[in-house]
Amino acid sequence: MADETVNDQDTPAPDPSTADVALDELRRERDTLQDRLLRTAADFDNYRKRVERDRRDVADLAVADAMRDLLPVIDNLERALQASGVGADADALRTGVELIQRQMLDLLRARHVKLVDAVGMDFDPNVHQAVAHEPSSDHREGEVMEQLQRGYMLGERLLRPAMVKVAKRP
Repeated sequence: MADETVNDQDTPAPDPSTADVALDELRRERDTLQDRLLRTAADFDNYRKRVERDRRDVADLAVADAMRDLLPVIDNLERALQASGVGADADALRTGVELIQRQMLDLLRARHVKLVDAVGMDFDPNVHQAVAHEPSSDHREGEVMEQLQRGYMLGERLLRPAMVKVAKRP
């Protein structure tokens, strides 16, 4: 009967170069996985930022639409103030309309809506809409002489351009 016990000296010892190769391969695999993890984390961070930016843009557009809808109300209040007659009833009407106008303008300011500067400014097609050109020796060429309707901005976004009359040389 043959001796079936395994002698430790009979099994070959692992080759150090084979162990080094296996270790190097494991390190490469680890580095590859770590690189993929970092890329995935960066992709997720970019996705999160893009979604947040898109959400803000949608919210800004919704606010802009709502504010744009309020502008005709302010226009009508301004027209009523200009057309109010004389007398006790007219004074009460004027006071009430002025109060409403002030409240509406406060509402717009609270939502970061700003008035577009017009009279005395140089015509800027980005914020002004010229509805008339009139010869004038009292104004510079291209200067806004009169504002016919106010313009409004929400932050850097134009809600409505100011409708203006622009001076031209006679």
